[in-house]
Amino acid sequence: MKLIIQIPCYNEAETLEIALNDLPKSIPGIDEIEYLIINDGSKDKTVEVAKNWGVHYVVNFRRNRGLAYGFMAGLDACLRNGADIIVNTDADNQYNGDDIEKLVRPILDGETEIVIGERPIDQTEHFSPLKKKLQHFGSWVVRKASDSDIPDAPSGFRAFSREAALRLNVTNVYTYTLETIVQAGREKIAQTSVPIRTNGELRPSRLFNSMFGYVKKSMVTILRAYLMYSPLKTFTLIGLIPFLFGIAIDVRYLVIFLFGEGGHVQSLILGSTLIMMGFMTFVIGLLADVISKERKILEDVQYHVRRMDYDRESEKNRAAAQAENTVEKK
Repeated sequence: MKLIIQIPCYNEAETLEIALNDLPKSIPGIDEIEYLIINDGSKDKTVEVAKNWGVHYVVNFRRNRGLAYGFMAGLDACLRNGADIIVNTDADNQYNGDDIEKLVRPILDGETEIVIGERPIDQTEHFSPLKKKLQHFGSWVVRKASDSDIPDAPSGFRAFSREAALRLNVTNVYTYTLETIVQAGREKIAQTSVPIRTNGELRPSRLFNSMFGYVKKSMVTILRAYLMYSPLKTFTLIGLIPFLFGIAIDVRYLVIFLFGEGGHVQSLILGSTLIMMGFMTFVIGLLADVISKERKILEDVQYHVRRMDYDRESEKNRAAAQAENTVEKK
């Protein structure tokens, strides 16, 4: 059983070694632990620090591509190098490395495919009262969108089985945390959470510049996930608003007309227009639902292609490592 711990990095030279030193070197049930960083266009000595420490793999971007892109590139590299379990953590040592064993244990025991670390949000001193409330509210919205019970959706401290990692697709360019939970929930991929500890803040978060920006991007991410995974329901609910208003206006016109009052033709036109808008929104939902079904077929094809590709790459890397060990023994 091989575990690869991946760390997305962007100018993390000052904190990376602290985070790496906190990672476990052995875990019961895990035969091999390796470490990987995703260098997301860093301008400092992040890569040098990682290599001097002894990181096994480095995924390099020449320019900053964003957290979501880096996360998926890390999964790709981990799968190609034969990871059975992948743990994602942060370079600022936000999460306690000893809790990685708690993350991987449910996967090792065959209980689930994805495990997300639940931070003690209310006890975290560097979180403002507003941020704590927004974290709870955002997690509640994600639970409703994903039909799951994950209490800390924005947490980046999470573990994935090989099977789950093969099925994940992130289309958002902002962050992977919310979309992967919604996708896993809608695709019936087993996921759970475990309570974890956090360390003191070493630097401010770089994921968002303001609380308003964070809320706006998170809401857009959740809405996009709704549209992708439940398009018919979403467009039907949206279309009901103008449709019902249109019905109400037209009923009002008919009542006025039956009681012998003339005019009010503009009400009839407005009501009919709103009804047409609601109906067309519903039709768009039907088309989006058909596209969604086609996307599921494509995702299934992608899964099988990925599996063949990564398994072949893993076998190649394993054979190369065995050959290297044989040469060293001779």
